[in-house]
Amino acid sequence: MQFTSPSNLVLVTHEFFPHRGGIAVFAAEMARAASRLGHGVEVWAPGRAAAGADEPAWPFAVKRLPMSGDHGLLSQWRMARELLAHRARLRHATLYIPEPGPLLSMLFLQYFKLLQPARLVLTLHGSEILRLASRPLTRWSTNRMFARADRISVVSRFARELMADRFPAHSSKVVVTPGALRPDFAAGSPVRTASSTGKIVILTVARLHPRKGQLRCLQALTALPAAQRRQIEYWIVGGHSKENYHRALEAAARAAGFPVKFREHVADDQLGSFYAQADIFAMTSMPHKLSVEGFGLVYLEAGAHHLPVIAHAIGGVPEAVAHEENGLLVPPDDLPGLTAAFARLIGDAALRRRLGHHGRARALGHTWLDAARTLFGPPTPPATA
Repeated sequence: MQFTSPSNLVLVTHEFFPHRGGIAVFAAEMARAASRLGHGVEVWAPGRAAAGADEPAWPFAVKRLPMSGDHGLLSQWRMARELLAHRARLRHATLYIPEPGPLLSMLFLQYFKLLQPARLVLTLHGSEILRLASRPLTRWSTNRMFARADRISVVSRFARELMADRFPAHSSKVVVTPGALRPDFAAGSPVRTASSTGKIVILTVARLHPRKGQLRCLQALTALPAAQRRQIEYWIVGGHSKENYHRALEAAARAAGFPVKFREHVADDQLGSFYAQADIFAMTSMPHKLSVEGFGLVYLEAGAHHLPVIAHAIGGVPEAVAHEENGLLVPPDDLPGLTAAFARLIGDAALRRRLGHHGRARALGHTWLDAARTLFGPPTPPATA
């Protein structure tokens, strides 16, 4: 499938700057890469909070919508209303939906046949595949929408297998477009900065959510021998989420027997300093309801900073973390094995250096341009008379 030029690629998303997280990064960087390929890109995203940072100098147009960035019914309705209001323009454009929020709006709009974009392109990350397939009516509606789509991308081979299992009729449309590093993480080789305490710093960067596994890391670290616990600090960078998960984390931290530091609000341009002071990166994603780790851009960020990774072998994580190459993988139900993995890296500086070296090479092996080229292709020059 080729897209005609001028490419009028309209990317609609509920998650975009200043919203944090892997999907917000994915949306912004796919738009940037499509623009570099020569497509005319416009991003429609929620309006910024009053205290938000100034709009970056994007290489594409950004249209701010009067809605919040959540996936609630009100936001879905407002997104649907914006799409309908511009349906005449979208008849001549590629509508690209890179995340679940506007996807839910499209499930509703498809029944009215008022919104008929020239092309419909979707990206799925993993969890939404499970949720869309979990109920018969939603699965039927999603199959109908997928039938209208020109191309569907997923972020990992694992997610492609989920699609083949849950929505097999559309397998021929599916391509894999894994994420990559943000430009500021890909440029240059970061300089290591020793922590002020001189201890081995274990770092997790993720929102505080049961699926992200911070509590499992704390449990595994607490089970280390006392001599190793005295050597470490655990840094948890990420904002609070639902389910009062942070309360369980704070209780576990008080009983840990080593320093645990929480940082909630860290801007993207400040994350590098945390990676630079860390010695080990850990994000041990856990099974949680219908939520799954489809890939994990944060593992690439850690690798870009030469950090060895400890993770669970779950979902699409093994496609970002190769066992014994750039990290150590442990089954999610093996808490003693997780403790042993931490003990091994804490006690072996040479292993940390080796895995970290391979981590940067692996992280740089993914590019946004490759992902955008796979999904959109280069614009095709308009026909001449």
